[in-house]
Amino acid sequence: MSPDDNLVLTSAAEAVDTPLFRYRAVRARTETLAAPLSPEDQAAQSMPDASPAKWHRGHTTWFFETFLLAPYLPGYKPYDQAFGYIFNSYYEALGPRQPRPQRGLLTRPSCAEVGAYRRHVDAAMARLLSGALSPEILERLELGLAHEEQHQELLLMDIQHLFAQSPLSPAYRERPDPRRAAASALEFIGFEGGVETIGAEAGGFAFDNERPLHRVFLEPFRLADRLTTNGEWLGFIEDGGYERAEFWLSDGWTMAQEQGWSSPLYWRQDEDGAWSEFGLSGLRPLDLAAPVAHVSYYEACAFATWAGARLPTEAEWEVAARSGRGFKQMSGEAWQWTASAYAPYPGFRAGAGALGEYNGKFMVNQMVLRGGAAGTPPGHARASYRNFFHPDQRWMFSGVRLARDGAGGRERTMDAGFRDDVLAGLTASPKSLSSKYFYDAEGSRLFEEITVLPEYYPTRTETALLRRIAPEIAARIPEGAAMIEFGSGASTKTRIVLDSAPQLAVYAPMDISASALEAAAEAIRADYPKLTVAPAVGDFTHPLGLPAAARGRPAVGFFPGSTIGNFPTDEAIAFLAAARELLGPGALFVVGADIAKSEDVLVPAYDDAAGVTAAFNKNLLVRINRELDGTFDLEAFAHRAVWNAVESRIEMHLVSLRDQVVKIAGEPIAFAAGETIHTENSYKYDPDAFAAMAEKAGWRVETRWISETPAFGVFALRS
Repeated sequence: MSPDDNLVLTSAAEAVDTPLFRYRAVRARTETLAAPLSPEDQAAQSMPDASPAKWHRGHTTWFFETFLLAPYLPGYKPYDQAFGYIFNSYYEALGPRQPRPQRGLLTRPSCAEVGAYRRHVDAAMARLLSGALSPEILERLELGLAHEEQHQELLLMDIQHLFAQSPLSPAYRERPDPRRAAASALEFIGFEGGVETIGAEAGGFAFDNERPLHRVFLEPFRLADRLTTNGEWLGFIEDGGYERAEFWLSDGWTMAQEQGWSSPLYWRQDEDGAWSEFGLSGLRPLDLAAPVAHVSYYEACAFATWAGARLPTEAEWEVAARSGRGFKQMSGEAWQWTASAYAPYPGFRAGAGALGEYNGKFMVNQMVLRGGAAGTPPGHARASYRNFFHPDQRWMFSGVRLARDGAGGRERTMDAGFRDDVLAGLTASPKSLSSKYFYDAEGSRLFEEITVLPEYYPTRTETALLRRIAPEIAARIPEGAAMIEFGSGASTKTRIVLDSAPQLAVYAPMDISASALEAAAEAIRADYPKLTVAPAVGDFTHPLGLPAAARGRPAVGFFPGSTIGNFPTDEAIAFLAAARELLGPGALFVVGADIAKSEDVLVPAYDDAAGVTAAFNKNLLVRINRELDGTFDLEAFAHRAVWNAVESRIEMHLVSLRDQVVKIAGEPIAFAAGETIHTENSYKYDPDAFAAMAEKAGWRVETRWISETPAFGVFALRS
């Protein structure tokens, strides 16, 4: 899920590492999340644990006003004294407040007034953050930003719960999540145990409950390499899991009986027995391959017992998360229940004053969750992050990862081609890695998230252009043709062409990521039942041939997304020539290419404020750790994007932050502090230069379409 589709940041040219820029980015994201909601949506409260969206917007504003503006901005006067009562959450030191279960009774202030309150505080914060900032101000700012990000996820949780109560099953967003490829067989990765260190380091931001760093002793254990799926949970249901007390803790069994639990919170079963699930996209057929979500700790424990396993402790989870040993879905899908009670770490001391109430006073009767969910803001969670909820609560994005006792082991085979390419690239000078390896399942997911970021103009610009010119493209496609898409990813733009060209008989997507390819192919099959879908897994830059279903038909190549810009000019020409040979005489080839433009537009597009592109870049190291027994410490590398004007390209690098040695497939690779791994180029073209390059590869430019600013080009090539 990516709710940031319409996020507009204040100034792309403003330095992204300034406190003011980061403040504005976080505040703008909250407003973007609230934007699809009507005033009526924002005022309602569906249960005592939830809060109205309007209240979340006001409370996060009150936090900055109370803890930063009042003490540190000379002459600041509160916007409205009554708001201290309305928007205080639980800070006893700051006086009485509106009872939490009654926040939905607050018809005043209106949504418009809350918006005015936010603008007033934002203007005052801009004045504060434009001056000299003491360490205490910076520390409180970091806490305030993390606090608002927590409420961004709470806002989504609460809206989903609210909408789920409506007989209309309204959708918060219309775009559904793509159907998942079949889940891999569940495997358990073993650890020998012993003395380990967990918690947040002293430097950098972390919540107080993540500290201090301390040692724990672990017995040998094994942790599941992925999350439990809906399909596996359905097996629990069908085996009577909700009716068999032997699987349940006593309090959990009582709660399940009293509440009438028979499935996860948002599952629905129709009269014919078919299951669906209510989410932020409304009511959809249950995706059996997706991770189960919205289950309580009690349900998670019962499922684990039924499955012959248990829940991990939070220390086991953190040690595994830091290992980089092939785990999937550690973050970005669902928070994962642990068997650990929420309690202070050894040496924990709550801070003084009202801010000392932030975490410490809740350390009782709750359980810890680890990881991060689809609704968690990008970059918000980390390996040491401790989320916590009562064991009966289910409306949060909570899922399950199983654990077992005993270390055991797991055998894995390495992809020799991947290994050889990585070792060759990292032993060269300068170091580099091929961008084609970005797109494992997680890389593909992150790239789809990048495409809707406000800074990343290419996707929305090209998509708008394709919608306008699709009839012209379709007019060039003969009856019964096969469309071959190179590097198809999620096949999002493909649909624009398919909708305009019903005469297409075959769609043959090619991609290096099997999981991403199959998920996209399954979705296309479902939506275009008359179309033959013939996916081909492999390196589309060196295709071995057309899939059998496409042979003997008129061929149409489709290569959107400006991926051509990832190749150096000579390699781009070689690829275009190979595509011409593959598609055959008379073929049409539709290619997207980004047009050169100013640096202040280009750099933010590849180094977004939310850090999604950085996560995408670092995921390459995660993949090496997983598949090649790499030992990369992700915290020891930083993402960097630079504009190379001489070569007319954006370059992405991973920068080593210290002298270090990394092992890959048993081979040591030394990195000096400041040394980079060059991971991607994205060339930006003059339209005539692109046409000349295509002609060198044997193509004739039949027509070209160039969008308005920011300029993007789509070229129709004919062999």
